[in-house]
Amino acid sequence: MKKYTTILWDLDQTLLNFDRSMEHALRAVFGQYGLPIDEEITARYDAINRSHWLRLELGELSKEQVTVGRFRTLFEELGINHVKPEEINADYQRELGNVYFYMDGAKALVTLLKEKGYRQYVVTNGVNSTQASKMKLSGLDQIMDGVFVSELMGYPKPRKEYFDACFAALSGVTREACILVGDSLTSDMRGAENAGVASCWFNPTGKKKDVEVRTDYEIRRLEELLPILM
Repeated sequence: MKKYTTILWDLDQTLLNFDRSMEHALRAVFGQYGLPIDEEITARYDAINRSHWLRLELGELSKEQVTVGRFRTLFEELGINHVKPEEINADYQRELGNVYFYMDGAKALVTLLKEKGYRQYVVTNGVNSTQASKMKLSGLDQIMDGVFVSELMGYPKPRKEYFDACFAALSGVTREACILVGDSLTSDMRGAENAGVASCWFNPTGKKKDVEVRTDYEIRRLEELLPILM
C-alpha cells in the first residue's frame, strides 16, 4: 500500500525553472521600455524580489505591495523615475506568463505519477494570471488535478489557513497521505509543517539549511522522489 497518494507541488523553481523565465521576462520588458539591463541589475532585482516575497509569507506585505513594490525599490536604487512601477510590473507579469522552462526531469516525472494514479496539485504563491498561463502553455493543467493559488485562497503559503483552505477543497484526501515537494524552506517546508503533511525539500544545489524547519526528505534530483513514493 502506498504511504503517500497525493503530491502537493510547488511550481516555480520546483517543476518550472523560474530563474530562466524571470531573466527572459526582465530583459524583454526592460528592452521594451528602453531601460538598461545586465547581470548586475538582474541579480539586484532577484534579491529584492526574494525579500519582498518573504515579507508576503510573513504577512508583512500584500501581493500588490510585493509585485509593484519590488520595481519601485529597484527603480529608486537605479534612479529611474520616468517609468511607472505599476506599468512595467503589468507587462512583466504578462511576459512571465508567456514563457516556461521545465526543471530537469519534471515533465516526465509528473506524467509518470499521473499514469500510476497519484493525485497531484500545485500549491503556489505566484500571481494567478501568470501561473494559469504557464500551467496551460506547459501542459501541466492537463496533468495536475488542481491548482491552489494563494491570492484566491485568501492566505499565502506557509500559513496554516492557506492549507486549511486547500484541504477543505480536497475531497477524500487525508493529510497523512500527502507530501509537499518544493524548493523553499520558508514557504514550502514551513508550509508542510504548518499543514501537518510530510515534506520533501528539493535542493538541487545542495545548499545548507539556513532556516530551522522540519524536512522529512531531501532530494537533489526530482527523480529521487520515486523511491520515497513507491
